[in-house]
Amino acid sequence: MESNLIVSGSPHIHKKESVSRIMWTVVLSLIPAAVAGVIIFGWDVLWVTLVATVAAVLTEWICGLLTKKKVTISDGSAVITGILLAYNLPSNVPLWLPIIGAVFSIAIGKQIFGGLGQNIFNPALVGRVFLMASWPKYMTTFTQPLRAGAGYDALTSATPLAILKEGKILEHISYWDLFLGKHGGCIGEVCILALLIGAAILLIKGYISWHIPASFILTTAGFTYIFAGTQLFHGDWLFHILSGGLILGAFFMATDYVATPLTAKGQLIFGVGCGLFTAIIRIWGGYPEGVSYAILMMNATTPFIDRYTKNKIYGTK
Repeated sequence: MESNLIVSGSPHIHKKESVSRIMWTVVLSLIPAAVAGVIIFGWDVLWVTLVATVAAVLTEWICGLLTKKKVTISDGSAVITGILLAYNLPSNVPLWLPIIGAVFSIAIGKQIFGGLGQNIFNPALVGRVFLMASWPKYMTTFTQPLRAGAGYDALTSATPLAILKEGKILEHISYWDLFLGKHGGCIGEVCILALLIGAAILLIKGYISWHIPASFILTTAGFTYIFAGTQLFHGDWLFHILSGGLILGAFFMATDYVATPLTAKGQLIFGVGCGLFTAIIRIWGGYPEGVSYAILMMNATTPFIDRYTKNKIYGTK
């Protein structure tokens, strides 16, 4: 019995997931962190997030009109950029700051490269580092979690990483407090529980894989365990996992489809690089946090990683 072998051009597998479907699922996965942020820091979180998101969408729309390209605000990518930018800001920033950051993220971090699918850096992180370089005072002044019946709206405080960087002793902060977000920090990074709920949604749906988050987090943990203590192999690696933007960055920004490697091997290399840069900056750098800079530096290496880790074409040696 004869059978015909039909050969056609790629793609050979079609799935019901579209870019829009994936993007809006990511938006859904980010909601728990927003809810936690409002509970921890108050309603300012909602306003900062809303303003950043609206500014990002409007900038995307205007850029589409100016370049005479198809306006793609319905795909949800600009919404994600706005939300992630807001999550990387303190809750008490003036509202003009997320507007400027969102405009820069979309116009310079995304549209200048040609739009979705062509940007080489994560747009939200481009906006964040721009704001950090331009207005460091606003970007490093954080609000303490609200306390019922305390008689004040908010008090400013340093983050746990900043306190540790200054060589001071961390008092009254347990691992459980870090896990639940009972400390100063950016809007979307403090509550690890909420972030893990959102990450679980993406992992279960298969929209992200474990390779980048696991290698990123484990490398940071291992390197800080070896070098971040008063002597070798005495660093508080769990503190470094639960503090700062490591979990937010590992699951929601380092996994950006466009700016990260395609293969599993390449993603592991990417995650290890992010972890190394994060730990190096935290331990010896001038900033207490290094996640944003680590991801952006590794974004720049993605084309080279893809080149040397690409899978062999079937039938070739």
